[in-house]
Amino acid sequence: MKKLLVTGASGFLGWHLCQLAQSQWQLYGTYHTHPSEVPGVTLLPLDLTDYQAIKQVMQTVQPDAVLHIAALSSPNACQSDPDLSYRINVVASWELAGLCAEAGIPCVFTSSEQVFDGLNPPYRETDPVCPINRYGEHKVAAEVGMQERCPGVVICRMPLMFGAAPTASSFIQPWIKMLRAGQSINLFTDEIRNPVSGMDAAQGIFLALANVKGIIHLGGIERLSRYQLGCILAEVLQLPIDQLNPCRQADVQMAAPRPPDASLNSELAYSLGYQPKGFKDAILALQAEL
Repeated sequence: MKKLLVTGASGFLGWHLCQLAQSQWQLYGTYHTHPSEVPGVTLLPLDLTDYQAIKQVMQTVQPDAVLHIAALSSPNACQSDPDLSYRINVVASWELAGLCAEAGIPCVFTSSEQVFDGLNPPYRETDPVCPINRYGEHKVAAEVGMQERCPGVVICRMPLMFGAAPTASSFIQPWIKMLRAGQSINLFTDEIRNPVSGMDAAQGIFLALANVKGIIHLGGIERLSRYQLGCILAEVLQLPIDQLNPCRQADVQMAAPRPPDASLNSELAYSLGYQPKGFKDAILALQAEL
């Protein structure tokens, strides 16, 4: 079996990718702060700010392909510590792309909907990037530098993701916990996303690995506000909807500004066979695990 290296394998998306790939790849994964066991994966510690450590992992594994998933992915954390964000999200991505190019192997990078300002959705792959926060800026810089260093790199721009993984939570787990505890939640009515489940996202990434060079969008089929997402979640799991408080982004002070509607136009991915479920159907399928 060919060897696949997944950075951030114990993270939410990394875990889903490893579950999907086990039957077809010999799997190696890296972790930094979450050394959770991932069945079927040989896990290696890696500090992405250490180039020699990245090079050593590549030499040790000698992979046939790399999925670079690991990132400092909280926009607020990136805004608060831009130097760390730059070293992890930009420099490490450039270095991995360069090493993949030297080895002559495919490299897939997960970018973000946050490369757009959210004023002219839904965004196509060819639309000009226009980030409004540091995380988005650094994803843009990573995209550009990786394409320069590894012209065949596959860049998957990812939407908001949800699901159930034993090693990491998604945005819905805190909501479920609060609702079950009888607590109220403030959810934005003016922040629109087109979310996908972790497993659908993983399937899209492998589809891109097999069929794409350059940029592809892997957004979901619905454009929903966070408040709408909360209402659907509460309905499916029979949790109290009256504990959901609609509010606006301006009502909550955050370190990083957020695009109002960063929905992705994913027609290219759909034409290749990408078929993400709608939010309600995906939650229904995950109900037992939630």
